[in-house]
Amino acid sequence: MPVEELEDRVIITDPTDPTNRATILKFGATVVSWKNNNEEKLWLSEGAHLDGSKAVRGGIPLVFPVFGKQKDSTHPTFKLPQHGFARNSTWEFLGQTQESPITVQFGLGPENVDPETLKLWNYDFTLILTVSLTKDNLVTSIDIENTGKEAFEFNWLFHTYYRIHDITDTLVTNLIDQQCYDQLIGESYIEKAPVISFHEEFDRIYSKVNLEKSIQIVDKGKVLFNLHRKNLPDSVVWNPWTKKAEGMADFQPKSGFHQMVCVEPGHVDSMISLPAGGKWSGGQEITIGGDIKVQANIY
Repeated sequence: MPVEELEDRVIITDPTDPTNRATILKFGATVVSWKNNNEEKLWLSEGAHLDGSKAVRGGIPLVFPVFGKQKDSTHPTFKLPQHGFARNSTWEFLGQTQESPITVQFGLGPENVDPETLKLWNYDFTLILTVSLTKDNLVTSIDIENTGKEAFEFNWLFHTYYRIHDITDTLVTNLIDQQCYDQLIGESYIEKAPVISFHEEFDRIYSKVNLEKSIQIVDKGKVLFNLHRKNLPDSVVWNPWTKKAEGMADFQPKSGFHQMVCVEPGHVDSMISLPAGGKWSGGQEITIGGDIKVQANIY
């Protein structure tokens, strides 16, 4: 069947190709698996908690209403846990909304969030996550509405973990000449590398990336993934490497950093202000394969 709802997850299958399917955990509305031609495309830690006890390490965790830890002690998100609460809350499965492409939705509101967390960030909101699957293509999009009487500010990010063959053979393209903040050294600069390669821990925020650009993940000259973004101008590129992986209890196996890279589209360089009654949406579309597309001047 195209849509199968289990107690803790929903499995959607492309009706035109049963080898193309995705699994979405209700906890965090986290896409934990995307198999294309029966080959897994997302990285999921073998130590990931899938029982709701902790945010999932891997797949596509959802970051809202704050990215990382808020540094401004006067901001309403300051007391929230890292990356907010969307990834730590159980979403409601709203059902199938379309047959072709196969599409399902999940919803989150204050009634789905831990009351103690709401005391720290007490706003009214509705989040609708839409997941759509076609041949060689996975789309996740978010619609956010401020259903309260006062404005609030937020970040949004899809924390996508891609499964790759070997991080040392992997390149991320089309980020040259972008404003970049390197979180490891705490400095901002313009990225001058024609392509991003990986030889050590990597954690950078690329801001205001032209939405017409397709960010590509390439392995030995072969395009693994094309990332198209809607209303998400920033992209985080991350790999924990040896030491950081060792320090995360749920990162298993410890050598797993070789098989993963995070390229995370979001709105994190600045916060979005949503007035009472206001709406905002964003999304990512992941397409497998294709040709290398150079969309920047290489100096």
